[in-house]
Order: sequence, then structure tokens, then C-alpha cells
Amino acid sequence: MAMHPEQESPSAGADGAGEGTLPVFRSLALDSIPAPDFADVIVLPVPAGQRECPNEPQIWAETLFSVSSMPEWVTALMGLRQAVVGLIGVSRATPAVFAVSEVRGEEALISADDRHLDFRCGVAYDARARLLRVTTTVRLKGWRGRLYFVPVRLLHPLVVRAMMARAIRHLTLGTSKLTRN
Repeated sequence: MAMHPEQESPSAGADGAGEGTLPVFRSLALDSIPAPDFADVIVLPVPAGQRECPNEPQIWAETLFSVSSMPEWVTALMGLRQAVVGLIGVSRATPAVFAVSEVRGEEALISADDRHLDFRCGVAYDARARLLRVTTTVRLKGWRGRLYFVPVRLLHPLVVRAMMARAIRHLTLGTSKLTRN
């Protein structure tokens, strides 16, 4: 197994368990919020497409969060979010909330802090394994954050998986106009 330079393999225990190198999982999202109230990791394979897909994680992150590459139903949910969050005192998000704040190695980090929660999303593309990974961590703040996150917690995996599948099609098929689903 190839290790990233910044990753160190844990040693085998005295009892022999875990002999050899153990897998190590790292993400900028988990580094930034090491004890999240919510975390998930979704990994999808990236099939070979009509064109070579980019290796740059920033391009993957920007495509993933681009309104033009989101499924229509996800765009509708984002619009609904914007319409109702004011009812519980949560501010509306601007498009800049999904701007890439840092790129390190094969991962781009999106960071957003607000009164109700802190959000991190690490978007990584492993070109050799052809895997796209999205790691999300959230720190909730107060009752507004907990209330806001009730529906988000349920929908988040479905939304992220759909956004990832659309970004994969967009970047591997090279389509500028995508069929909405």
C-alpha cells in the first residue's frame, strides 16, 4: 500500500495484532474539526470517460458545488433551505460559502463558520485508484444549529452522493450541458 508522505504507519502492537502497516485515513476536514457532532465520508469510483478527468482537487470541489452541475432536485432543496432558515434565525448562505479555502495534496477543503454551525468539506481525488472522496464534518452551535441540522442529517448522504455522481459525469464525459435528474 502506498502511503502519503505526511502519513505515518502505526506500529504493530506488542501482541502482534495489526502486524505490518495499518491503513491510515486522513482528511483536512477531520484535521480542522477533529471531534465533530456529525461526520460522514462518501467514496465513489470514477470510471474512465470520454476524456481524461482532472487530477486537481480544487476543480473537483468547484464542480461538485457548482449550481450548473447540481441535480435539479438538489438545487430545489438548496432554494428551500434559503427560504426557511430565517424562520429559526439562521442566515442565508451566499455562493461563497462553498469556496475552496485550502488545497493540500490531493484534497481541497471548503470551510464555513456561522452562528449555528461550523462546516468543513474535504474533496479528494485519487487519480491512481480513480476514487472521489468527500469527507464532511460539522460542529453544531446551540439550539439553532441542532434544529437546522435535523433535516440536513437525513438528506446529506443522498444529496452529496447525487452531487458527486453528477460531478463525475461532468468531468469524465466533458458535457457542458447536463441532463437534469
